[in-house]
Amino acid sequence: DVAHTMQHWQVYVKWNERLFQEMYAAYKEGRTEKDPSEGWFKGELWFFDNYVLPLTKKLEQCQVFGVSSDEYYNYAKQNRHEWETRGHQMVEDFKKRFEQRQKKKEQELALFKYSE
Repeated sequence: DVAHTMQHWQVYVKWNERLFQEMYAAYKEGRTEKDPSEGWFKGELWFFDNYVLPLTKKLEQCQVFGVSSDEYYNYAKQNRHEWETRGHQMVEDFKKRFEQRQKKKEQELALFKYSE
């Protein structure tokens, strides 16, 4: 799904982080060998440049969404710029939140086992 890339920054970040968390969990659990954090920043830029922005231009040409097509392009362009500026730090923040959630889960599990 690419719709989140063409919406407000907060929407883009929410869904981008959710996908990251899912893929990072798979890595940490040994279900994949590749650490997504190593290429996430550049991968997002590539995705904007080679898929999202060209798609929004085609939507604009087709006028399939009317005047909203301009809005989709502008949001995608703004999100790409914001990601280029803040993306490195955001990936680090995504990783930190993952680790915090894992630690909390482990603590809850330990409490549960202790209470048995």
